[in-house]
Amino acid sequence: MAEVRAEMVSNVWKVVVREGDPVSEGDTLVILESMKMEIPVLAEDEGVVTQIKVAEGDVIQEGDLIAVIE
Repeated sequence: MAEVRAEMVSNVWKVVVREGDPVSEGDTLVILESMKMEIPVLAEDEGVVTQIKVAEGDVIQEGDLIAVIE
């Protein structure tokens, strides 16, 4: 199981994957927006997205859980 966490304070601009989606290493999970920059959050492991913990428009803090991949 891999937990994907936020690396900085940002807004969730777009959620790209849904729970149940298979992902490969390097696939984009969500796109964050911070200081007018779009920052893709990538899967670090191959697996299936079992949980998405954010929604578009959410403001997240550094260390917040974004998704779980199993």
